[in-house]
Amino acid sequence: MTDYLIKNAYVIDPVNKVHGEIRDIAIVNGKISEEPSPKAEIIDAGGCLTLPGGIDSHTHICGTKVNFGRYMSPEDMRAGRAPRKNGMRAVSGYSIPTTYGNSYRYAMMGYTTLTEGAMAPLEARHTHEEFRHTPLQDGLILTLFDGDWGVMKAVADGDIKRAAALIAWRLDAVKGYGVKLTNPLGAELWSWGKNVDCIRKPIPVFDLTPAEYIKGIIEANEMLNLPHSVHIHCNNLGKPGNYTCTIGTMGLVPDLNKKRQTAYLTHVQFHSYGGSGWSDFCSKAEPVSNMVNLRPQITIDMGQIMFGRTTTMTADGPMEFNLFRLHQDKWSNHDVEMETASGVIPVMYRRKNLVNSIMWAIGLELALLVKNPWQCLLTTDNPNGAPFVKYPEIIGLLMSEEYRRKEFATIHKDTGKRVILPSIDRELTFEEIAVMTRAGQARALGLIEMGKGHLGVGAEGDVAVYPIKPDKIDPSKQYAELIRGFGQTNYTFKGGVLVSKYDEILADDLNRTFWCSPKVPEKYNMSKDPELIKTFEKFYTVQMSNYPVDENYYLRRSMKIETETKL
Repeated sequence: MTDYLIKNAYVIDPVNKVHGEIRDIAIVNGKISEEPSPKAEIIDAGGCLTLPGGIDSHTHICGTKVNFGRYMSPEDMRAGRAPRKNGMRAVSGYSIPTTYGNSYRYAMMGYTTLTEGAMAPLEARHTHEEFRHTPLQDGLILTLFDGDWGVMKAVADGDIKRAAALIAWRLDAVKGYGVKLTNPLGAELWSWGKNVDCIRKPIPVFDLTPAEYIKGIIEANEMLNLPHSVHIHCNNLGKPGNYTCTIGTMGLVPDLNKKRQTAYLTHVQFHSYGGSGWSDFCSKAEPVSNMVNLRPQITIDMGQIMFGRTTTMTADGPMEFNLFRLHQDKWSNHDVEMETASGVIPVMYRRKNLVNSIMWAIGLELALLVKNPWQCLLTTDNPNGAPFVKYPEIIGLLMSEEYRRKEFATIHKDTGKRVILPSIDRELTFEEIAVMTRAGQARALGLIEMGKGHLGVGAEGDVAVYPIKPDKIDPSKQYAELIRGFGQTNYTFKGGVLVSKYDEILADDLNRTFWCSPKVPEKYNMSKDPELIKTFEKFYTVQMSNYPVDENYYLRRSMKIETETKL
């Protein structure tokens, strides 16, 4: 492995309180080192912005729903085509590129770690197979528990330790990193053609409310000492008036962890809607942001939409059906036995559509109104709000009020009556952007101690050097230059390997999969649990012995994280 010395770098490293200093960065044996190797290859950053490798805490890049989105939209696969060149395989696709397309584009933007936001446990093999072909990023895969019958029954019975044990067994079996709840209990009701409309209303059979389930899963997650908190896609996504449900969900979250948040609420733009219907639809980003500001135990991500065509995909099956009824376009629905559900539908967000214009404003309002950037992370819920290649434009919007005003002038003329974005003059700094795209995401995911999200001695050699000189650019005025700069690094290092230089990919086959295996007492070893065994025999289409994912076969490089539990 080549060692490197990056000289004259303009370093911003919020974890280590480096706020913009010209420094040299030594990488030895793939790690950040205090002293350079005598044989280090020297790279002159020339005063350019140098950050830890980017981290996406919520994206959709691998799995059955992503692949089905490709099948549904052959027209999308005709976009973004590039021939084999500069170390890259041929790629295609825009909102749902091929796996290599995802990996190359993320790498050229400086991203080295990705979190797949939703994996159906029964379909874990396919998810891992696709990630094997995402070669330039480390991966974390969140596992869906929103409709898990065994866990629902345990929480309904008040047996949180059993719920935790079932979660531990399934995470270990499918090689998942953390717990994801999508529209909690909604997948179960969707099996009967219904959906959750109130977090305090019990669902039949289990006599369990979403509020009770969310609280029970949070408690179970903390019992397992998992690096990431429960990752929640709130109920009633995309419905006018859903902000009350979002605020109510936030009110359920206790403060149980001193290292990170107790709950991560994802794509909150889609959950910050006011009005009683589409005719009086409006932004409620302000009360939602105020709630976040009052509760340090909560972290959110934006879920920003950007105008243009994309593909939506989620385990929230009933929401996708509602979206289909609105758009009358192609629609896919999928029910995953006793675990979860999903839906896929292509969409077009239009500048002159009032609802779409309000949605665009809401995401930006959240990022600008949440006071602490560690609590609001930059995402598009890729590809649901927009493909991740739109991140540089979002950074430009957050750092430049002038750019926001210019864009606002192009959207539906009535938007200003229903949002507060024009009244917000805050402009984010380079350091705040570094938090929202690196340090904050690393802390939220529990990755800082694993060497991610910072440039301290011993950290992973994940470094991004951008063609931006912060001391010579005014982001509020030179936003076009800023957007171009964040669109492609000069250099991206992953694990100390130079993976991209300008528009050329220089490496391959570097990905690792991080997954969690909580250590539980023998009495909570669910692999021998008679009730779980009977469930598989009676209801599943696979035998329990065939359910676990073979670590050696499906994971290219396995990063197993064992946690000490409180069971």
